[in-house]
Amino acid sequence: MQYSPPPLFKQGASARVKVVFFALIAIVLLVADSHLRSLGLIRQAVGTVLYPLQMVALMPRDAAYRVGDYFSSVAALQNEVNGLRLRQLQNAPVIQQSQQLIAENGHLRKLMAAAERLLVQSVLAEILYDARDAYSRKIVVNRGAQHGVAAGQPVIDDMGVVGQVTRVFPFTSEITLLTDRDQAIPVMVVRNGLRSVAYGHGQSGLLDLRFIAVNADIQKGDVLTTSGIDGIYPAGLSVARVVQVDNILNDPFLRVTSAPLAELGNNKQFLILLAQAKQQIHAPAIAGKDKQDANKSGKAKQNTSKQEEVKDQTVPLRAIDNPKKSASAPKHPESAQ
Repeated sequence: MQYSPPPLFKQGASARVKVVFFALIAIVLLVADSHLRSLGLIRQAVGTVLYPLQMVALMPRDAAYRVGDYFSSVAALQNEVNGLRLRQLQNAPVIQQSQQLIAENGHLRKLMAAAERLLVQSVLAEILYDARDAYSRKIVVNRGAQHGVAAGQPVIDDMGVVGQVTRVFPFTSEITLLTDRDQAIPVMVVRNGLRSVAYGHGQSGLLDLRFIAVNADIQKGDVLTTSGIDGIYPAGLSVARVVQVDNILNDPFLRVTSAPLAELGNNKQFLILLAQAKQQIHAPAIAGKDKQDANKSGKAKQNTSKQEEVKDQTVPLRAIDNPKKSASAPKHPESAQ
């Protein structure tokens, strides 16, 4: 006697068929997204719908953090206040000198008719959670397109550069940290102005300076700042400090390792610099009336050049037609006078 489950408990297709079917759908979506970039709007819509659920899921964690912060010891807070006051007193001369230098720099720029640099606007962002990919160095913050954030904008803290915005949703953003293996930033040695590019080292939390010549002037302890030549990171932001310089035998390049100055794993708040993320490096095309004027001026120049060539060619012909006049012409300027 064969036993069969009642119609209520029939499951239809087997679990293996379902796994194969949904796996094929996932592969097709991955290929379409990587080659056609056609799922951007769907990703934005899904991120918007899931944002309230993310906030609800993070409520227990935030409540636990608030309770822990509330019961923080008074002694720890007092020690922190004393340390901040001491640091403020130590930095007071430097701050005063920096203000004087800024004033002198502004005066010199006015004398040289140079344009003053404008301060970049920024927005404060707080970390929501780390990215799910264990092999990447990415975080998600609570600021998105609604707050003026765009892909490519730099992110900093009070010590230096943290990373760069790589993906933006309406209310959240994904930030790739400086130490990610796919991240690179143009840097410059403060001591001598040597320029290079720092690449992320992955989970080690360090940066590599590649293709540094053996005779380059770089040493342990040098501070690296942004060079500003990429048009994304403003020049002068602190990036890292050189911790190791190795000269390997039969290797034309040095192996330079540096440690980021920003506290990537300790801070919860960062600043997103609202700078222009995309810049055109090619000259804009001439359109409309300007293009017609340019064409006319080009044709006029071509006509004048042709006329000059014709004149230069007619001069020897006239001299050949009148050999007597050319022979009777004075040979020296003194006799002509």
